[in-house]
Amino acid sequence: MKTIYKPLLVVLLLVSGISCDDKLEQFPTDAFASGTFWTSESNALIALTGMYRGNINYGTQVVPSDWWTYCGIVFLEFATDNAYDRRGDNSTYNRLTDGTLLPNNNVVNGYWQGSYRRIAITNDFLENIDNVNMPGERRERMKSEARFLRATQYFYLSQFWGDVPLVTNTLTPDEANNVEKSSKATIVDFTIQELEEAVAGLPRFADIPASETGRASKQAALAFLGRLYLSEKRFDEASAVYKQIIDYGDNIIDPEYGPLFTTENEDSRENIFSVQFVSGLAPNAMPQHAFPAASSGWHIINPLGSLAEEYGFDDGTPFSYEDPKFIQEDMGANRDQRFRDTFIWNESTFQGRRYVCHPDSTQSVDQLTYSKQATRTGFGIRKYFDESFNGNLRNDYGGNIPIIRYAEVLLSYLEAELEAGNPITQDLLDQTINLVRGRESVGLPPVTETNPDALREILRRERRIELAFEGTRLWDIFRWEIGEEVLTGDFWGAPFPDSERYPTTSIKLDPQSRWYVTTKNFRASDYHWPIPESETNINPKLAN
Repeated sequence: MKTIYKPLLVVLLLVSGISCDDKLEQFPTDAFASGTFWTSESNALIALTGMYRGNINYGTQVVPSDWWTYCGIVFLEFATDNAYDRRGDNSTYNRLTDGTLLPNNNVVNGYWQGSYRRIAITNDFLENIDNVNMPGERRERMKSEARFLRATQYFYLSQFWGDVPLVTNTLTPDEANNVEKSSKATIVDFTIQELEEAVAGLPRFADIPASETGRASKQAALAFLGRLYLSEKRFDEASAVYKQIIDYGDNIIDPEYGPLFTTENEDSRENIFSVQFVSGLAPNAMPQHAFPAASSGWHIINPLGSLAEEYGFDDGTPFSYEDPKFIQEDMGANRDQRFRDTFIWNESTFQGRRYVCHPDSTQSVDQLTYSKQATRTGFGIRKYFDESFNGNLRNDYGGNIPIIRYAEVLLSYLEAELEAGNPITQDLLDQTINLVRGRESVGLPPVTETNPDALREILRRERRIELAFEGTRLWDIFRWEIGEEVLTGDFWGAPFPDSERYPTTSIKLDPQSRWYVTTKNFRASDYHWPIPESETNINPKLAN
């Protein structure tokens, strides 16, 4: 990982590389010969690093190999109303929610394989770590980390598939090919127990030294436990878990939003648990996929207008194209600072270069069309990128990607209190949503609404804005069961009312002159993903 694991990661990358096939993972593919490997604490640390790495591949990817690759986190937004995959409607991310999801979807398969590979690695670790001669407190901490990492995978499996195999030991090939599914309720109960045990054995966030940045804390395990309770509508329990994180007092809402997602401030106390990337060694290749063409990128990530329009003005008023505060020539003017930290738009500046995507700008490499390797929405993404970066886009960027932030904890705590039917007070609002909206760089007026129905709408919008491109939007849509509402119909990009080409080049026309992007037809059956066809072909029991 990033700090303590730099030397260990070098070793791991040198010794790993055994291929992984399509069937349910049997043995950890980073394993050494057990008889000689589990003999020293240094080797145990290498194995621990392998658990954190899981199936994360460094470099550019087409589909996710793990939930915690940039493909696994950021690209999942393509399946939502937040973003569009520049590769087009046939993108298998898009097919997750456009009404054409099938069991052979390679994105679904990538997440499935990544989860069971990490589970196999953690099972192997837990079966062998007691053989290592090392101080007991360090061993117990490592076992708690293993349980946490395994539990996070069962969290994802329970949320997106429901009934899945519960594997808690290494499997022989025959066992792997005949494993049966457990009910979602069983998976949830197991995950809760594992996370509770992990909390007991993990250190607090404040007690993890800088030399161990990237390792799990009590707060990380509690945050995943809170997520699970929220999804199961066990709101009082979710509230208690989130309140425990708050009461620790270890984490903060950072004054600045944008630097949380770059190398400038990625180790902020707001970032509770993050994917650790290291320039050159374990690089984050997302700049290659996301940068605009003018910066030699592939412009894959394209924010949708439906997200852009959620960001209000910097005085706290809702966004409207008719409002005089909206300036067509500078769409970031007078807007919520998080809009400016998240998006690039026509005539904005990125990496010191003028970004030109106007559909009439025929000489620009970033011109909005349906054919160029450029934006499909009239927007690009700024979030996650240090604009002073000038290295190799695939190999030299080391920016981390947060998995859990304290902002999510506060918004989730308010949601749990709201949905539990507990009284909503101004004090509660000030301790949660208003801390998030009121960070120094954002400075929006405080929310004062205490009516539950009205507050629910405000809170959900705030969550969408604050956590944009952090991989939580699809999960939110699923657990709120709003897919039929927000993932059905036409989707649009930025408006270009002065464009001469718009009437003849946009596939569909809009009264606001917004660029047509795509159409989705979400189905109720898509709330649960199919078990990959490659798995059910081997083991028909999984198809039942």
